[in-house]
Amino acid sequence: MSAQTITVQDVTGERKLSVSFRLLLGLYSIIPLCLALQLFDGWFWHGFLKMNLPTKPTHFLLFQILFGTPHILASTLVLVCNPEYLKFYQRNLIMMTAAIAVFFGVGSLFIPYQAFYVLVAAWTVYHVLKQQHGVARGVCRLPSWAFYLLLWLSVAAGLFIYIGIFLKNNLDAQQTQWIKQIAGLLCAGLLLSAIYCQRFVDTAFGKWFLWSNIFLVIGSFYLYLQQYFFLAILVPRLVHDATAYIFYVTHDYNKHHNHPRNFMYRYAARFNVNIFIVLPVCSFVLAFVLQAYGDRIVNVITEFFFDVEIHKVITLGLLGYLALMHYFTEAFTWKQASPYRRFIAFSK
Repeated sequence: MSAQTITVQDVTGERKLSVSFRLLLGLYSIIPLCLALQLFDGWFWHGFLKMNLPTKPTHFLLFQILFGTPHILASTLVLVCNPEYLKFYQRNLIMMTAAIAVFFGVGSLFIPYQAFYVLVAAWTVYHVLKQQHGVARGVCRLPSWAFYLLLWLSVAAGLFIYIGIFLKNNLDAQQTQWIKQIAGLLCAGLLLSAIYCQRFVDTAFGKWFLWSNIFLVIGSFYLYLQQYFFLAILVPRLVHDATAYIFYVTHDYNKHHNHPRNFMYRYAARFNVNIFIVLPVCSFVLAFVLQAYGDRIVNVITEFFFDVEIHKVITLGLLGYLALMHYFTEAFTWKQASPYRRFIAFSK
């Protein structure tokens, strides 16, 4: 989900439930919580967490099932389970699918793997931070130049932190030091820019939002320096995913609570399943099945019919494609003119 400039508005007509900015701001409490865990681990637990947490979240299948994949699948379900959305965006979807196929199909013959990795990492970081800065923009009311200054400094710093964590086994000591120094300089620039730009924010609530996004990056950088890699990734991941789910569930409640308009909610109504849990349960169950069993099921089928094994066709192929499509579609599906926005309102 990538929000544009948004305003607080009353919930009227079709819109029965609103997205609360206070609730969205409350998600950032994960930042002091993770920092407190790191400090307590050093002071009282003798580095137990540091020694036992994975060096990166993808080492835990549970982490992949809880974060990242479910909200991507939730976004996909919102799009594909509503035929009018598919029809409205079909040209964009076809063009992007073709572009992904050409870029990764032909590009893989010429572009090194690490270059691909950095490109996807940059898009991932941009997507995560653009969502959070986009949401805050409606509260902070920053001038465009200030908004984009803070956004791009955040993305640049976030990218080097991401590379430092996920490619650390491929970096020598000198390269690791360069990554830390560049990320540190970008974080310092981000901090100084935020100090200057906060003068354009009129309300204390807006300043809380502005500084929450700044410390989203700076907090991750600090945890990265302390080698709490799991926590460094958990901080932005949880804020981003939870924010997206709040939008998705609000949209689906407002669209389907009176008259279910797709098969998911018609079946949910038939079995008296609470509308608030339909999308989260479906996306988490689907994430679990695909992550834990998807590749194995495909291998069994291809071996039985073709005597051929195809590795990671689901976890890398299908989920990778859905992630890239998610980054693409979320950039425009929540804009003001989008049909999605008929079912979204905001409140403080």
